[in-house]
Amino acid sequence: MSPGTNGNGDTMLAARMGAQSREVLARDGDRLEACASAMAAAFASGGRLFAIGNGGSCTDAADLASLFLYPGPGRRALPAFALTGDIAVLTALSNDVSFDVVFARQIAAFGRRGDVVVGLSTSGNSTNLVRAFDEASRRGLLTVGVAGYEGGVMAELGSIDHLFVVPAESVHRIQEAQTTIYHTLWELTQGELTTGRARSGTSRATRGRSWSRGS
Repeated sequence: MSPGTNGNGDTMLAARMGAQSREVLARDGDRLEACASAMAAAFASGGRLFAIGNGGSCTDAADLASLFLYPGPGRRALPAFALTGDIAVLTALSNDVSFDVVFARQIAAFGRRGDVVVGLSTSGNSTNLVRAFDEASRRGLLTVGVAGYEGGVMAELGSIDHLFVVPAESVHRIQEAQTTIYHTLWELTQGELTTGRARSGTSRATRGRSWSRGS
């Protein structure tokens, strides 16, 4: 048994995790639906998704991409890629240029107007994500950010179309809620495409910046 827990420790932990996720869904439900609609419209127009993140968020980015690419039976597979998996590219850019551009350079090479970039950061301060969002926005990509604490630098950017912030102080709770956010976006996006509600041809004029700071 872990220190500081009793026989109900697992139940108490599950309750805390569930409460954080429920809070996120209750606070950001409308924003999540708006973001998913924009993502579905992008996919309907032939867009692709690029996921980015560092450390634990790198793993989440790979998970997010795999959700869209390998959705399971009865779901539509969608073009999604984690820009975190090519070690040769990441180390070449880090060694020869700067770690700050490892995602921005890939977006510049692969991204096109109408694609989607989803960036995850616990702190919201990752410079390579900031540079990537700026590059993606300049090129007309739909940008989605997921951050923790107070949103960090990401909360100040004008280059993120839909931003979701988990206002927790625990890295673990932040990452759990962020997982809930991107799984929900995947579910809603798939729903839009399955029901045929997604309309192709997104434009910057119809994109709403989705910024939420919980109490």
